[in-house]
Amino acid sequence: MPPRLVGRQGSLSGQQFPIGAAPLTLGRNSENSVVIGGANVSRFHAEVRREGHGFVLYDSGSSNGTRVNGQRVTSHELQPGDLIEIGTETFCFEAADALETILDLSVLRPLTPSDATVAAGPVLNVTVSGGGPVGLAFALLLEHLMGRRVAVTVYDGRWTRDGAKVVWKSEGQGNVRRQQVVTVQSRQYLNLPEEVQERLFRGDAYTEMWPVGPDSIHGREPRNLRIAYIEDTLLEMANEKPGRIRLVPEVFDPAEYQKAGGKDDVLAICEGGRSRTREHFADKFGQADKSIYSLHGQHIQDVVLGLRVKSTLTDPMTVLLTVAQNRFLLNSLRGQGFLNMRLTDAEAAEVVGIDPVRHVFEDCIASRPCVMGRDDHGDFQCATHSTLFLPAMVRGSALWKRVLEGLALFGVAERDLSAVTAFRLDMVQRPRFTTRLFPATSTTPGTYGFLLGDAANAIHFWPGRGLNSGLGSAISLARSLNGAWNGRPFRDADFSRHEAAMSMLQYRHKSRAWNAMITTDEDGVSRPIKEKIAQSIEDAEGKDLDRDADLDAFMERLRGIRDRLAARVAGMPDDSTLRSHLENLRSDTLRTLLDSGAWDTLIVGGEEVDIDIFYRQDPGPPPGPLPAKTSTPA
Repeated sequence: MPPRLVGRQGSLSGQQFPIGAAPLTLGRNSENSVVIGGANVSRFHAEVRREGHGFVLYDSGSSNGTRVNGQRVTSHELQPGDLIEIGTETFCFEAADALETILDLSVLRPLTPSDATVAAGPVLNVTVSGGGPVGLAFALLLEHLMGRRVAVTVYDGRWTRDGAKVVWKSEGQGNVRRQQVVTVQSRQYLNLPEEVQERLFRGDAYTEMWPVGPDSIHGREPRNLRIAYIEDTLLEMANEKPGRIRLVPEVFDPAEYQKAGGKDDVLAICEGGRSRTREHFADKFGQADKSIYSLHGQHIQDVVLGLRVKSTLTDPMTVLLTVAQNRFLLNSLRGQGFLNMRLTDAEAAEVVGIDPVRHVFEDCIASRPCVMGRDDHGDFQCATHSTLFLPAMVRGSALWKRVLEGLALFGVAERDLSAVTAFRLDMVQRPRFTTRLFPATSTTPGTYGFLLGDAANAIHFWPGRGLNSGLGSAISLARSLNGAWNGRPFRDADFSRHEAAMSMLQYRHKSRAWNAMITTDEDGVSRPIKEKIAQSIEDAEGKDLDRDADLDAFMERLRGIRDRLAARVAGMPDDSTLRSHLENLRSDTLRTLLDSGAWDTLIVGGEEVDIDIFYRQDPGPPPGPLPAKTSTPA
């Protein structure tokens, strides 16, 4: 088969245009070899000529230009996998079959043996809706596994183009970056390509504040990284692979995608818990079930206030204080991160912004991704909606006093609270994660759709497993696609292992998360933890509390947790340090922390979902001596 241009995006997607001795011309005029419609296309826009042993693309002086791999060119010597953009059409330059490629190496860039083997193979066309950590990690892993056998297009409306690169929009462009810190388990990061691991874990970009636990493999500790840093690094790496990963800085439109009629082999939906694409295809994936995460007929939801802070405490002390109660959780990188506060229903109703001009209340802060940063006057202002965080302005409000107590618990001065946000967390049971969106026809391959990340399983943040579940789902799907792809339409049976892995991830992580949302009272009745906190606040109001007894009881709990963790976390604080620190808290705060209960890590610990058991490929242990593996829960 001769070298050719293959339509990848637009009305000519899937069509092939061989390149022979005569130039291959592209443009709006009907006399062109490739006729392209559209106002942005010139009558004779560009052409591809054979020169010597290679092929050169020339722009014919068009007014709107020709791009190769995202960069505008006037001429360009084509390499296999180059993506050519003219108007709304995208073409991929593909070389000759394997025999011709081997005999005429001067036509191509130098190939590795694996490249020469797969260069002529059928290409798997994958579209990813959502370019967050899960979507980008999936694209990079798939490219790593399949090489030239795959072409990935990733859409995200939070991106913009900066010259030849695609970058994240700034806050001034309407994109509030997520600065939260996440804990990535070694079970997940060791299954990412080595080049991804090397780029993520550079210098001081991460910390290892949590001990080796049940989700650790090869003795490697969990690692804390900032979400924005993960997003920046993965997007930077995707930009470096323009021949195989195409980045589109636009919101994915599922309706337009459906009109196109399924020209891709795969649509991976990675848009997060409120995915528009998933809802568009809800009849394909099935209705989610809320009842399994409901009590007494009511769907349980938690509202969390996120406080961007800088703590002065050591990592061992913050770990100890976090695990000892269910009111606050600090996830940080060298003390800087988000202090998350579980709210009662009454407190959640107070989380509103106020328009200082119109004097009306807005719920913008409760609508993601609204973040209110501290302005020059010390107020917390939403840059998007120009509203102010009301509880902080009413200094006597009960909610703000409790916020300040949370800061005191984790050694945060009020001046080191720089922003507030809020988010609502709930869970549902999904019936399936894999479905055939479009059947195969004589001209289309048929498209399978997949839910990944929070689009598949939005998980309560308290167990800290959301991104890990998302990475696990991306690893599973990438391996399934790599193993099943042979150029023919997929079948349901090709994804039985992936669907099983997704179901296990859902059960394991959501059962863990459910135990972080509910508790059992002395009568054996299940109730939400937020209600227990609310009851404690109500019972303590106006009462003369036995502060010494509460302090002794909380210290006893801290000692028990410290004894479990001391062998795995060096530098745990002693009794006098803990007691003097807790003396700074109000009596009602101390009572609420005590009543909220400790993290039930014995229940949420245990066997983890091992994606490797479903697939033959195992990354194996990393080189060098490793410490002994332990499965003791935190």
